[in-house]
Amino acid sequence: MKKKLLIMTGGGDCPGLNAVIRAVVKSAQYDGNWEVYGSIEAYNGLMTNPIRVARLGSTEVAGIHYRGGTIIGTTNKGDPFQFPVKQEDGSYVKVDRSDEVIRQLKKLEIDAVISIGGDGSQQISQQFFEKGVPIVGVPKTIDNDLSATDRTFGFQTAVEIATDAVDKLVTTAASHNRVMILEVMGRSAGWIALHAAMAGGAEVCLIPEIPYDIQKVVERLERRYKAGKGFANIVISEGARPKGGSIVSRKSREVGYENARLGGVGYQLAEELAEAGFHEAVRVNVLGHLQRGGVPTAFDRILATQFGVRAFELVRDKQFGRMAAVRNGKISDVTLKEATAAYNFVDLDNFLVRSARAVGISFGD
Repeated sequence: MKKKLLIMTGGGDCPGLNAVIRAVVKSAQYDGNWEVYGSIEAYNGLMTNPIRVARLGSTEVAGIHYRGGTIIGTTNKGDPFQFPVKQEDGSYVKVDRSDEVIRQLKKLEIDAVISIGGDGSQQISQQFFEKGVPIVGVPKTIDNDLSATDRTFGFQTAVEIATDAVDKLVTTAASHNRVMILEVMGRSAGWIALHAAMAGGAEVCLIPEIPYDIQKVVERLERRYKAGKGFANIVISEGARPKGGSIVSRKSREVGYENARLGGVGYQLAEELAEAGFHEAVRVNVLGHLQRGGVPTAFDRILATQFGVRAFELVRDKQFGRMAAVRNGKISDVTLKEATAAYNFVDLDNFLVRSARAVGISFGD
């Protein structure tokens, strides 16, 4: 009798998820001793009645490697250890439903689980591993904010999308002699903004790791205008903030979503520029969820495929409690605990930061 492997995708969607799913299924078929199933919307599929678990075979994964999103759905509101349950008075309380998930896994005779997700998802994976669940992780985040792996799939696609936006804004900025502000994702880490600013040749790059001085930003823009360049481009992470200030956010009204909703820092920056005495025309563009969607780049498809194969190998070899990773250019793996031990902030001494400064990009400091 073949063993059963359950795969799930949690957290925000990300280009390359389907490539991982396909790689796991194909690896299992190549091995010949496994059947693969998908839990719809991560752990939520195991906590609904009836449960939502789908068989994944050749037909289901055929040609999905170039498709964005995930064929088995995802959610960032389904933590089984802190699951929101509605009360009679309309309020919600958090309930630990992890034992219920484990019972369902046993009922389905699941021999192993592969969880594809970012920092939050892998923290949940570690909790289940500590409760005896044979689980393996695959890193996924467009923010590239997991320090235990050199790269996460989806990041390169997000950078390509952001860079394409910068390229387009350069031409319209030049035509109208304007300053164009592009707000990109990056809650706590500014990797997307940093790469897009470098690739697109922006004059200013504002990231969460370097609180900016608005006067420094104004000075950089004015130098460009005085040099005869009647336009400029700024790339700013959604989590960037001025010195002494706070990030622009609002409380989420979605039940089960704990993170504050970011967005709007680009408009705040435009107001700050005007208040600081900068009088040239400024326009704001928010890239938002466009960075998460669409076709993954070849780089991300290949990385995602390698991660899927490595994750299956970990399952096959019963090396549970680990996560696939790429380190020093080689596919490897790390413990789930190591995977979530430290956040991957932009190191201010990183050569990319130094290179950006060397070519004239201002960080507002």
